[in-house]
Amino acid sequence: MLKIEQFTKLGILFIIIGFAILFFSQFMFSKDTTSKTKVAIGGFIGPIPFGFGNDKNLLVLVILLSIALILYLFFINFGKAIR
Repeated sequence: MLKIEQFTKLGILFIIIGFAILFFSQFMFSKDTTSKTKVAIGGFIGPIPFGFGNDKNLLVLVILLSIALILYLFFINFGKAIR
């Protein structure tokens, strides 16, 4: 059985591996300047979701995922209060 310290070390290892993959992937793919990259990012200010992006469909997806996440977190916390 894994202990809490082992989970912490495993999580930090995954984060470092993720950064390494992102860093080295820049060198592995060609730098085509004509590519159209679509970007969207979302977050929360309190319970209100927001998002920014350069593609409308991707932005709608991010906002919907943010709303779903806030509802999920609300019902998880609300369920604990009822018990």
